[in-house]
Amino acid sequence: MTVGSKVKQTLAALKGSEAILRLYSLKERDKEARVIYTEAFEEISKIKIDLEKRVSYIEFEEPQYKGN
Repeated sequence: MTVGSKVKQTLAALKGSEAILRLYSLKERDKEARVIYTEAFEEISKIKIDLEKRVSYIEFEEPQYKGN
């Protein structure tokens, strides 16, 4: 498995985690728990954005990884 595919796999997992945390934050009734879910969602969103930039960089530097 190449570095590019590992980064993309990690990005896909983060997107799934982000969606689940967003769902939990919207459905949670306890205000404190909702805040915790929202904070975790926001933190994962930041990490996701960084990884998306990394994927773009990898694809630019190594065109063979584009689309894999």
